[in-house]
Amino acid sequence: MAAKPPVPPFTRESAIEKVRLAEDAWNSRDPERVALAYTADSRWRNRGEFINGREEIVAFLTRKWTREQEYRLIKELWAHDANHIAVRFAYECHDDSGTWYRSYGNENWEFDDDGLMRVRLASINDLPIKADDRTYHWPLGRRPDDHPGLSDLGF
Repeated sequence: MAAKPPVPPFTRESAIEKVRLAEDAWNSRDPERVALAYTADSRWRNRGEFINGREEIVAFLTRKWTREQEYRLIKELWAHDANHIAVRFAYECHDDSGTWYRSYGNENWEFDDDGLMRVRLASINDLPIKADDRTYHWPLGRRPDDHPGLSDLGF
């Protein structure tokens, strides 16, 4: 597997870049693309689900984005060291019934020397919101560079 820059050890700037690249990949809603950022034996905890390896990551993300429609995500760096990054995030989506949610969470990431994520630990809380309370209105895909981030939005 090819390296996935930026690679550890992370500086503040390279950690911010890594977070934005992860946000962009997740906003693509392409499970195969997203899975390539993780080691073949990557371990995840996502809420109460435990996921091991790329095959399970692809299956998980496929289920997720079938259920979470019009998914839009913002991630923000919280902290970093040599090969760890902590992020906070919020995303908006709706379910089959049209109920909108804003989900808030934190992730702890650990990377190998090639910049592939080998551990992802996520804690997430979901809040039902009214469609009028949505704040993420960009076209599906990458968040525009001039769109406010989490801190700008007061999240």
